[in-house]
Order: sequence, then C-alpha cells, then structure tokens
Amino acid sequence: MTENRVVLITGASSGFGRETARLLLARGFKVYGTSRNPSAKPQETGVGMIALDVDSDDSVRHGVKELFDETGRLDVLVNNAGYVLTGGAEETSIAEAKAQLDTDFFGPVRMAKAVLPAMRKQGSGQIINISSMAAFLPVPFEGYYAAAKAALLAWSEALRHEVKSLGIKISVIEPGFFRTNLGDARRVAEYPIRDYDHLRVRAVTALDDDFRNGADPKIVGETVLRIITSKNPKLEYAVGREGRYRRLKHLMPQSIIENGVRKHWKLDL
Repeated sequence: MTENRVVLITGASSGFGRETARLLLARGFKVYGTSRNPSAKPQETGVGMIALDVDSDDSVRHGVKELFDETGRLDVLVNNAGYVLTGGAEETSIAEAKAQLDTDFFGPVRMAKAVLPAMRKQGSGQIINISSMAAFLPVPFEGYYAAAKAALLAWSEALRHEVKSLGIKISVIEPGFFRTNLGDARRVAEYPIRDYDHLRVRAVTALDDDFRNGADPKIVGETVLRIITSKNPKLEYAVGREGRYRRLKHLMPQSIIENGVRKHWKLDL
C-alpha cells in the first residue's frame, strides 16, 4: 500500500521537488523533504522537512539518520537538489566548477551512499535522480552544469546494474525546460571575459525565454509517480518537449544538430 511507503525528496522547498512532494502526498505516500534551511520558506502541509545540505557529508549523514530514527525505513529517494552555474568554460574557475559538481553530482552520490545500506538490508528500495536534457544536449555557457548532469546519468546507469539483484531500482529523469526558479536562482562565474560577453548575453536571454515558456513542473512530479508505481521502471525518462532531441541527435547528421543549437542560442548573429 502506498500509505506505508516512505519517500525522501532533496530540494523539496521549490520547483520539481515541491511539486513532486505535493503529488505523492495526495496519493498517500509518507513524504519527507530536505532543504538547507527549511524555516526560510513556507512548506507543504503534511511533508516532513529535514534540514540537510547535500554538499556536506556530515549534514547528509545526520539528516538521513533523523529520517530513519523517525520512520525506520526508506522506500524511495528522489535526488532533486541542485543549481545552475552560468559561465563559459574558460571563464569559470576550477573552484566554481568543483562547487557545481559537488552539488549536482556528488550531492546525489552522498545521498545514495547514505541510504543504500538500509535499502540493502530491506531488500528493496528505489532511487530516482533528476538529471537534465543538458546531459545529452549541453547548453552553451552552462557546460559545468551539463557535465554534472551527464556524470549523474552515467553513474546512475552503472549503479543500476550494481544494485538490481539486491532489489533496488535506479532511474533518471531528464527534464527539458520547465517553469521553475532554476534560472532565477542561477549562480554566475565571478570573473567574466569580455570577449564572450555578447555571446553569453544572447545565450542566457534565450535560456530565460525557454524557462518562461516552459512546461508545467507538475509533469516531472507525475513522471516520478509513474516510475514509483511501475513494476519495471526504465533507466531514462526524457521529460518535456525537448525530449525529442535525444532521438534526433542520434538520427540526424552532427552538422545539422550543431547548426540548430547555434541558431537556438543565437550564437551566430
């Protein structure tokens, strides 16, 4: 029964995380969310919030322990917490790049390592990692975000093979553009290079338009529900209108894809 299943969602205070929490709560799941500072934002009634920073080993360990002390089990982990760093490959410092990967790749890694012992003991469990279409179609001036999401996809596929025989399921969702605060909350490389200014401004302007015109984030929550309730969930779920580009990238000549990317991001005006 769903009412006995415990779900933990990182980054549950906004965007995909909050929409997923609302949907699962309405379907009878026992839902917990994480946020670096749960008291800073109004939370969904009925969702248990845990203070947890996915960048910190200690915070993850303590937060997961708090969950297990209360529930005694965990059936589903949804790794959603993350942010976008905007800056060209040359403009972005190594420290900034490491911080991006620390949250968007190693954050899910920390969470998985923290919950897998209990899932192995249970003989069941599920981990759903929120990646991005940028994993297969990187956005210019957000290359380190794309790198983190691509790493998350590759790691998830390896993990899926490692834990399948232990009763644990792994899936990845790759959203396109949705109306979330991801763009508004972006971080920007501290030392921009003037030669890139006109290209960066065009690309970011086009990106902001895509976010404003994006799909309803509830669709990602519905996809999470579909994965959880599926007997044999797939590895990858490309979600949103942009999902078709995954297929096209493998079917069409590389030159056509590259020209289309450059046109969309207005890099050749």
